[in-house]
Amino acid sequence: MRKNDMVTVMIEDMGSNGEGIGKIDGYALFIKDAVIGDVVEAKIMKAKKNYAYAKLVKIVTPSAYRVDKPACPMARSCGGCQIQEMEYGRQLKFKEDKVRENLIRIGGMPKETVSEIMEPIVGMEEPFAYRNKAQFPIGTDKDGKIVAGFYAGRTHSIIPNTRCVLGVDVNERILRCVIDFMEEYGISAYCEEEHCGLVRHVLIRYGFRTKEIMVCLVINGAEISHGDVLAKRLAGIEGMTSVTLSVNRERTNVIMGKEISLLWGQTYITDWIGDVKYQISPLSFFQVNPVQTEKLYGLALEYAQLTGEETVWDLYCGIGTISLFLARRAKQVYGVEIVPEAVVDARVNAKVNGIGNVEFFEGKAEEVLPEFGRRFEEEHGGRKCHADVVVVDPPRKGCDEGLLRTIVEMGAKRVVYVSCDPATLARDLKVLRGEGYEVERVRAVDQFPHTVHVETIVLIQKKNS
Repeated sequence: MRKNDMVTVMIEDMGSNGEGIGKIDGYALFIKDAVIGDVVEAKIMKAKKNYAYAKLVKIVTPSAYRVDKPACPMARSCGGCQIQEMEYGRQLKFKEDKVRENLIRIGGMPKETVSEIMEPIVGMEEPFAYRNKAQFPIGTDKDGKIVAGFYAGRTHSIIPNTRCVLGVDVNERILRCVIDFMEEYGISAYCEEEHCGLVRHVLIRYGFRTKEIMVCLVINGAEISHGDVLAKRLAGIEGMTSVTLSVNRERTNVIMGKEISLLWGQTYITDWIGDVKYQISPLSFFQVNPVQTEKLYGLALEYAQLTGEETVWDLYCGIGTISLFLARRAKQVYGVEIVPEAVVDARVNAKVNGIGNVEFFEGKAEEVLPEFGRRFEEEHGGRKCHADVVVVDPPRKGCDEGLLRTIVEMGAKRVVYVSCDPATLARDLKVLRGEGYEVERVRAVDQFPHTVHVETIVLIQKKNS
């Protein structure tokens, strides 16, 4: 195969990023926007020795899994929804298969074992309008008009779109309000190439239970001219609770700055997961799908098998979402988080809920735990610190190798691993299995319908515990 060759191929599989995979005489073709079962015509864009990347030109025969019309007209061009053109039931199977294949291929687990321990994926009844958070980049189009939307896949080119079908309806009204204000008062949009202009992003958070709304403008400057006017207009939207600015003058892909200033209302909103209330600031990590999060945390509680006598360590605890959920059933919960602002939020959330059997530490878990252990031994006459249950919910890169060693040294009876990346999950499970732990239960939870991302929860039990 060579660049610019035209091919017709049947799509037999899907890659981890949602691209269709077809083969011609054993030569693999990765084709974005193609769905399993499609017969497509494609153009080779980049050819390697054993595979090539190709551009979808025409669907010759549509797959039985292809929807007649995607809910969003921008589905193919926008980088947010990679698999919206696939029927939802088939999306769930794709994600389940993704978890299974990583456990076998990267985790080294026998296929038969994986089949025995994997439970059915938890899908959504209504897989649209589920996001409680949206971050819209602000820029200008070729005519100089201010636009908001999402980045096209693997680029920083903005696809204008104020109506995302994964977000809540009020987002569109908020964006229209911000853009109209910017145009009226001559407020510039940020230009990434030149590192100039003021408004970079608009962050919107929405409380599904409380109906409270937060708007945070990320700006390349100290303040925004006539900000009081914008705040007053936004305050007129029902549910508006917080209007803030995030100062980010850095030439970076990181969206939020570290400095938050208040324009109107308060600096946080509140929402609930189950019967636990959380205060959420602009910088807080909070799961974006509250419906599925309640199911996910319910599974974490089930997997932890708490009786009220256990000591639990929640590592990468964020603002204490899982910690507080588990504290109602445990004797004592310790949360560890490296982000200082998140630790402050976690302590506030414990106080808001009147939960006293939880303590939060700031720092790297692989450093905090050994230091805590040394102090514990000194204070308790040499008695070793232990953990009945360890919960980890790491970022996409997975657990630090030193942290996995620390978990093993603590002798935790059970580990509940919540993962947003099946590949790093499988890698970490392989390490724990090599240290005397067995994987007993695995379940995927579809936190992010119409995208390739999937959350997975795993119960890992120490042998003979």
